[in-house]
Amino acid sequence: MPAKRKRLNRKIIESNIGEAAQELQRLRDLASKGKLNEAQLQVGLCHAYHHLNFAWNIRHVTTRQYRSLTQRQFERWGKYPSEIETA
Repeated sequence: MPAKRKRLNRKIIESNIGEAAQELQRLRDLASKGKLNEAQLQVGLCHAYHHLNFAWNIRHVTTRQYRSLTQRQFERWGKYPSEIETA
């Protein structure tokens, strides 16, 4: 019997992808106006990556668990997911 697939928490995924998209749009706007500096780029990309990493790492987490995440979970879920390359 095949293993049961875990449900995706689309609401949390959408929220985090939306945050990343907003940050990338902000960086794009600054760049198109010639006002983007290296520090803004670094901070902005880190922020966007954090939300993209979160979107992947929390994809099966319940909304209840997400709402009460610990600092340790926040740090772990914000890291680049090593298993994504084999998925």
